Amino acid sequence: MKTLFKLAVAVVLTGPFAAGQATPAAGAQAAAQANPQGTSVHREGDRWVHQITGSLGPAKNLRVKVDAGSVRIEGSSQPEITYQVHTRAYSASEDKARRQLGDYKVNSYMRGDTAWIVGEWEGGNVRRFSGEFHITVPHDLESVKVESEGGAVSAEGITGSVDAETGGGKIHMDGIGGSVNAQTGGDNIEIGSVGGDLSLETGGGRVYVGSVKGKLNASTGGGDIVLVSGQQGAVLEAGGGNIQVKQCGGRLKVSTGGGNIEIGDVGGPVEIETGGGSIHLGSAKGPVRAETGAGRIDLGTVSSAQVESGAGGIIARFAPGGGEPRDSSLETSAGDITVFLAPNLPITVRAAIELANGHTIQSDFPEIHVTTEGGEWGPKTVTAEGSLAGGGPMLKIRTATGDINIRRGQ
Repeated sequence: MKTLFKLAVAVVLTGPFAAGQATPAAGAQAAAQANPQGTSVHREGDRWVHQITGSLGPAKNLRVKVDAGSVRIEGSSQPEITYQVHTRAYSASEDKARRQLGDYKVNSYMRGDTAWIVGEWEGGNVRRFSGEFHITVPHDLESVKVESEGGAVSAEGITGSVDAETGGGKIHMDGIGGSVNAQTGGDNIEIGSVGGDLSLETGGGRVYVGSVKGKLNASTGGGDIVLVSGQQGAVLEAGGGNIQVKQCGGRLKVSTGGGNIEIGDVGGPVEIETGGGSIHLGSAKGPVRAETGAGRIDLGTVSSAQVESGAGGIIARFAPGGGEPRDSSLETSAGDITVFLAPNLPITVRAAIELANGHTIQSDFPEIHVTTEGGEWGPKTVTAEGSLAGGGPMLKIRTATGDINIRRGQ
C-alpha cells in the first residue's frame, strides 16, 4: 500500500515514559508544542498499562501515524483536540513490561494549522503488545489522515474528509461530511454515511456501505460487498465474494470472480459480471450488460440488455423507457430463456434453438411466427421471428439446448 504521509521533523523523548517533549531544535523548526501530557502506569491482571492523556489547540487538520495500535477519532462540539492513549504490555515481569512500554513513544505537537499525534517504536519488536488511541476532535475539522501499521481505524462525526490506511485492521466510518479514502491490508470495512466520494480497498474482508452521496469505488480481494444506498455511480469489485446493491442513482459496474450478484434499482446503465454465480437485477434506467460463466440471470424491468450465460437459464422483462432504444441479445449455451415484452414496446424479435430435440419456442404474440426445420429423427432447429408495435430495435434470443418462452408483459 502507498504511504499516506511521512513525519517531517523527528521528535526525541527522554525518560522511560516521557511524551510530548520536543527537542529544542525540533521546537525551533516545527511549531507549537502540545499542552503538557499526563501519564500513569498500572497493572491489570497479567498486563501492564501505560495511560497517556493530552490536548492540542484548535486545528483545521489532524495527522495520526502509529506503528502499533488502533485509532478511534470522534467529532464533538469542543474547540480543541484531546486524546487518550493506552498501551499494554503482556508480561509477568514488571521490569520487562516497563521496558517495552518505554520503547513506544507517543508525541503530539502542532505545525501551522495541523495537529500531529505520532506513536513510534524505538526498541525491538514486541510480540505481546497492544495500543489504543482515542482522539476527540471538533466536528468542523477540515481533514483527517490516519496511518497505522496494523490496527483498527474508526472515525465518526466529522464534516471534512478522512483518509485512512492500516496494514491489517478493521475500518469503520460514519457521519463523515466530506470524501473518504480507506485501505486495509486484510479486514472488514464498514461505512455508515458519507457526504462526498468514497474509495475503499481491502485485501480480503467484507465491505459494507450504508449511504454515500458521492461516487463509490470499492474492492475486496475475497469478501462480500453490500451497498444499501448510493446517490451517484458506483464501481464494485470482489475477488470471489457476493455483491449486493439495493439502490444506486447512477451508472453501476459490478464484478466478482465467482459469487452471486443481487441488484435492486439502478438510475443509470449497468454492467454486471461474475465468473460463476447467479445474477438478479430489479430495474435499470439505462442499457444493461450481464454475463456469468455458469449461473442463472434474472432481469427486472429494462429497456435494452446484452445478456450471456455459459450454462444457465435467463429471464428478462422489457418495457419502454431508459433512454435511446438499442438492440438486445439473450444467449445461453444450456438453459431455458423466458422473455416478457410490454405490448406497446416497438421491437423486432428473432429467436432460435440450435439443438431443439424435445425443446420448442412458445409465444403469446401472433405477430411472432415459429418455424421448425429438420427431420423427425434428426437434429431440429426451431426459430421465431416477428415485430411488435410496428417494429423497432432487434432482440435476439438464442439457446443451444432449452426452451424459449415469449410472454406478454405489463
